Amino acid sequence: MSTPASSAPIAVLGATGGQGGAVVDALLDVGRAVRAVVRAPDSPRAQALAGRGVELAVADLVSGDGLTEAFAGTAGAFALTTPFESGVDAELAQGDAIIAAGRAASLPYLVFSSVASADQGTGVPHFESKYQVEQRLAATDIPHTVVGPTYFYDNIFGNTDALDAGALLIAIPTEMPLQQLSRADLGSFVATLFADPAAHVGARIDIASDSVTPGQMAAVLSSVRGRTVQAESYDPERISSPDMRAMFTYLGSTGYRVNIPQLHQQFPQVGWQSFAQWAGQAFG
Repeated sequence: MSTPASSAPIAVLGATGGQGGAVVDALLDVGRAVRAVVRAPDSPRAQALAGRGVELAVADLVSGDGLTEAFAGTAGAFALTTPFESGVDAELAQGDAIIAAGRAASLPYLVFSSVASADQGTGVPHFESKYQVEQRLAATDIPHTVVGPTYFYDNIFGNTDALDAGALLIAIPTEMPLQQLSRADLGSFVATLFADPAAHVGARIDIASDSVTPGQMAAVLSSVRGRTVQAESYDPERISSPDMRAMFTYLGSTGYRVNIPQLHQQFPQVGWQSFAQWAGQAFG
């Protein structure tokens, strides 16, 4: 007997990471059963999920081993790929493994996390590789929705030493608006999609919580931390990674293009944390 879709678990790849972890939190908050797809079930993070009632499934995204079994009998899956461990070719291989497993398991619905503007011909290597995965997914019969996150708020934790010294260092002009996203909002948005998959199949939706300049971010951080933080821009040519250099060049010249008012009006249930709200929680 098949499991009713409402009670079947939702498989979450990257469940011990930032995006997947936020999706797990949001799904649990609305009472959905979750199957976390992990590489190391004995790791502290995986065991913490198990302690919250999350089912663990062991699979390897690089080789694809175990993915079909992890997807079997689910109501759907949340998946993402990453180029940052092994490069963009590895990201394409991960995408192929997800697609192959989804087809083999007759996955009823897939939410694929790409990146905002991946379909805009940016030339940013990891944007382009994610879009190739999107195109390969679109050529299949797997019912799916593509979500394009913008820049995550908590990327500012990448240089906490500078923040503690009063400098918000970023490789875009200090007055350039940067569309950004709360990971909690990503999770809530994905949970919203799983609440009514049929309404969103075939859609590609870029998402952002707020649009703020580095200067505005610094003012907020100064307020919530109780000491002055100044935004300081630097040339992206100083970035050693060609991928990151291309991304910040794009963000500093063109930027993401999410219609934030329309998005928030269409999905009010997400909540949409402003940068100020997020910073108040993160540093309060």
